[in-house]
Amino acid sequence: MTTTERRRLADDHQAWTAWGPYLAERAWGTVREDYSANGDAWNAFPYEHSHLRAYRWNEDGLAGFSDRDQRWCLSLSLWNGRDDHLKERLYGLNGHQGNHAEDPKEEWWYLDATPSHSWGRIAYAYPQQAFPYGALIAENARRGYADREYELLDTGIFDHGWWDVQVDHAKADADDLCVRVTVTNRGPERDTVHLVPTFWFRNRWSWGRETDPKPEVRAAADHDGLIVEEVRTGTLHLNCSPGAERLFCENETNHAALDGSQPTGPYPKNGIGSHIVDGEATVNPEGHGTKSGLWYRFELDPGESAEVRLRLAPSAQPLDEDFAETMAARERDADEFYDDLLPDGLDPSRALMARRALAGMLFSKQWYHFDVEQWLEGDPAAPAPPPASRWNGRNTNWRHLNNADVIPMPDTWEYPWYAAWDTAFHCLPLSLLDPAFAKAQLHLLGREWYQHPNGQLPAYEWSFSDVNPPVHAWAALRVFELDGGWDTHFLERVLHKLLLNFTWWVNRRDLDGNNLFDGGFLGLDNIGPFNRSEGLGKGRLEQSDATAWMAMYSLDLLDMSLRLTSERPAYEDLATKFVEHFAYISTAMHESELWHEDDGFYYDVLTIGDRRIPVEVRSMVGLIPIFATRVLSSSLRAQMPNFTEHLEWFRNNKTELSRHMHENDAGDIMFSLVSPERLCRLLERVLDEDEFLSPHGVRGLSKVHAEEPYVLNVDGAEFSVGYEPGESMTGLFGGNSNWRGPVWFPLNYLLIESLRRFHFWSGGSLTVEFPKGSGEQIPIGAVADLLAERLTTLFVPGPDGLRPAMPEHPLYGPGGEWEDRLLFHEYFDGDTGRGLGASHQTGWTALVASLATGSAVPYGRRRHRR
Repeated sequence: MTTTERRRLADDHQAWTAWGPYLAERAWGTVREDYSANGDAWNAFPYEHSHLRAYRWNEDGLAGFSDRDQRWCLSLSLWNGRDDHLKERLYGLNGHQGNHAEDPKEEWWYLDATPSHSWGRIAYAYPQQAFPYGALIAENARRGYADREYELLDTGIFDHGWWDVQVDHAKADADDLCVRVTVTNRGPERDTVHLVPTFWFRNRWSWGRETDPKPEVRAAADHDGLIVEEVRTGTLHLNCSPGAERLFCENETNHAALDGSQPTGPYPKNGIGSHIVDGEATVNPEGHGTKSGLWYRFELDPGESAEVRLRLAPSAQPLDEDFAETMAARERDADEFYDDLLPDGLDPSRALMARRALAGMLFSKQWYHFDVEQWLEGDPAAPAPPPASRWNGRNTNWRHLNNADVIPMPDTWEYPWYAAWDTAFHCLPLSLLDPAFAKAQLHLLGREWYQHPNGQLPAYEWSFSDVNPPVHAWAALRVFELDGGWDTHFLERVLHKLLLNFTWWVNRRDLDGNNLFDGGFLGLDNIGPFNRSEGLGKGRLEQSDATAWMAMYSLDLLDMSLRLTSERPAYEDLATKFVEHFAYISTAMHESELWHEDDGFYYDVLTIGDRRIPVEVRSMVGLIPIFATRVLSSSLRAQMPNFTEHLEWFRNNKTELSRHMHENDAGDIMFSLVSPERLCRLLERVLDEDEFLSPHGVRGLSKVHAEEPYVLNVDGAEFSVGYEPGESMTGLFGGNSNWRGPVWFPLNYLLIESLRRFHFWSGGSLTVEFPKGSGEQIPIGAVADLLAERLTTLFVPGPDGLRPAMPEHPLYGPGGEWEDRLLFHEYFDGDTGRGLGASHQTGWTALVASLATGSAVPYGRRRHRR
């Protein structure tokens, strides 16, 4: 079935995605806004400056929309009549204030969305009493690493009522946006709320770099709203419900409020807020500016609602029946789209879970802007150049990097910047929604304004030179498969850039030339007893995960090359090359001390002089070798006689290098870093509920370390790691993520895929005990299914009606107001499943939608429609 939404994307993808929810939820406290000498981004631009200072790189707002280049922005501001400033953006503690680093202190949800952004719904709960900014700061400062984070729910403020705000957006056409804001009194008494839909321009004129005329928004004469004039987007009209007071100021820094210096004008960035909250004369009486607000005041009884309508289009459009029909039609289109996407017969609670997860994936798309060279140099119109020390600081060797694109963020508030391996995982759920966008994202990081000339992919803005696991090739293959396996042009373009990246890895991360790799923390933050990125200042760490990632990378590039040979026979030679890379890496790992025969586990090995010290931590590091598994079917071999001839020669003449190429009775060859025998030994620990197996997936660290913490002594210095199922107990890597026990989706997902590959190769004959001690032997494929089910149960009601991942509060419980408003956290408690870390990490946690739709099966049932 070709749905209405699919036809939109097929007919004019560029036009329909030109406007979207691309406005960030936090632009303060980011690296790109930090012009300090010491690189302290949190203090260089704190929340308290966000309503006073013009952003240099991108804007933020609440339930916002913008064009693809973020030349204009539209969002919602609120005031409860009690706060000391207008609520224009979501609040949270910065990295120094939280007892587990940065953390938003708000309640909001992504409820629905379509990939063309023709429809979307977001909800927000705004307390009716004064927002407890001070209490949140003070209590979190009092708490330590051993304590839970103190959340807005914990303050009890919602016991006194809140404004339930729902924002729906629907497009009548690609450039005709309807917005409906509904606010409901969820308090015990009649109360007043102020709604202030806000339209403004990103400040491009204050930096001395652009020559375009300054844009303007002004009061319309022939309708109740605004007229927008911008040289590149043209004239737009923002029509609105009657009753608003139209306010105007400039999106420019309030220098007088910041540092007492000379103001640039009487109507600065916070002019609208100061006028509404304090009654100050800080709005332009002439009715124009670069920032505008439509001020509505509603006095509502308990349970009563009010509605505001907005419509942005090239000409003034009506807000009557046509508006209502557009809203209803786009919601019907969304229902049709998801009815087609989700499997028939899917349980309603799981269908809700998948739809919410995919909505969050779409709302995570933000416009990201960062030109490192301009950032280092400073702007011509700045009062003074940035400190010279910056030229020896962060990201100075990434001066080529110049990003200005819509990219899915790992978390919309906590991590408003892309991360290379997060992006790879994002593209799987995105491929269910919008394969063209998913493919564009994978290609984007390899473009010359992202990828370093030496071949490295940028990690994230805090340090583009950090190293993330090389999962880009894997993601490209999976997206290629999910899109039907037809787009070899995409695969070839990505392959060329990945060849450069693979070479970077070989040249930079295998310093001894022995095919055993390092890479530092590799996304696993605090999983080791010491910071693996910094090491111990002596020796070298040979890493099981880094080496396994490179074996997997070799197999993925082999797979990509083989898929291209039908159209480009020359790629057969490249495929042979990656067979050899895999053979040398797998042999080196097999012959090294990374495998501990007595423990039946893989460990890192620390080499100091002649000493080789196994770092005997049972963690996900030792399970990643399972991921380096791919199956070459006999039917595919038959289609490539030249490659098959070379492969057979290699296997017959390099037998010592071919021990990790396993052929079954059907002639299928499994390339696997882990033999079936070693896999079964590893799974004895993985499927042991006293070690890795939790009720909701596989833990990042074995529970055995709760009673037996691992301690490493090196030349008088002691380092240790123990089982921590909840938040991190240390400040390593900021302290806001924890791999020492919780369940993480990305590696669980890869484990499930790998077990299904073993199942396919073995024909179901490979069985293991599940769970350990049960006495029941089941096929590996059934193990994969049961692990997927454990992950899924995080988000569906259990026998007690509670969703394990949701906050422990009656509002989220059965019959609660927020029962169906799901959050998708960064990671999950290894014992209870409680959601932890970033609360809107629908990037890789949206993989649960891939599990629910069956698209996680590499040889699977469902393929996406072209």
